[in-house]
Amino acid sequence: MNLVVDIGNSRIKLAVFLKKELVDSWTVDELKIDRLEEIKKSYPDLNRAILSSVSTGNSQVVNYLKSEFDHFLELNYQTPVPIKNHYKTPNTLGLDRLAAAIGACELFPGKDLLVIDAGTAITFDLIESNGTFKGGNISPGLRSRFRALHEFTKNLPLIEETVDYPLIGRTTEEAIRAGVINGMVFEMDGTIDLFRENRPGLQPLLTGGDALYFERRLKNAIFVKFEITLIGLNRILEYNVENQ
Repeated sequence: MNLVVDIGNSRIKLAVFLKKELVDSWTVDELKIDRLEEIKKSYPDLNRAILSSVSTGNSQVVNYLKSEFDHFLELNYQTPVPIKNHYKTPNTLGLDRLAAAIGACELFPGKDLLVIDAGTAITFDLIESNGTFKGGNISPGLRSRFRALHEFTKNLPLIEETVDYPLIGRTTEEAIRAGVINGMVFEMDGTIDLFRENRPGLQPLLTGGDALYFERRLKNAIFVKFEITLIGLNRILEYNVENQ
């Protein structure tokens, strides 16, 4: 069995896989050794682990995983992966973006894919049907846009998302909410439409903390999968074990 540890900008995700099957998963604010020990005790067959982190300073976690698992992989840009990476600066590519691309290929092999991750930032990543990561776009996420308008102006208030929002705002708060949310919806739909001009069979996938918020607002049909990055990390681990 495999343990996947994904330390992101705002959340830490843990998952247990039996080969390709996701058995269990958790989201925590802080990763402590005793939590890993609990998981190891609950799943005695766990013998392989992968760690992906956006930060350094995880030495205790790394040492624990190294000592308690037969095979441990700490993901970096030089780690062998089961897709071709055409990013010109692979050392600057977010590991979460790469893992999500690999997860998408696991879910939809042999298809052109567009992975949209709606979180702190919103990323758009294109993967061709032959398993080639081509690159993508990055722009501010929902709360980042609200915060930017508040922090970089003198008089605009800090706004939060709501279930309902207008097409045209008639107050400053409505105008901010309508501008930000409608702008992101148009950006997502527009990017899907643009990429589909040359790839009519393109399959878009949506993930990230704001995925459900935007799913029902897009005109394009889209596949939502929150665990796509975990699936990709598990595939990377399996790939490296197979080829060691």
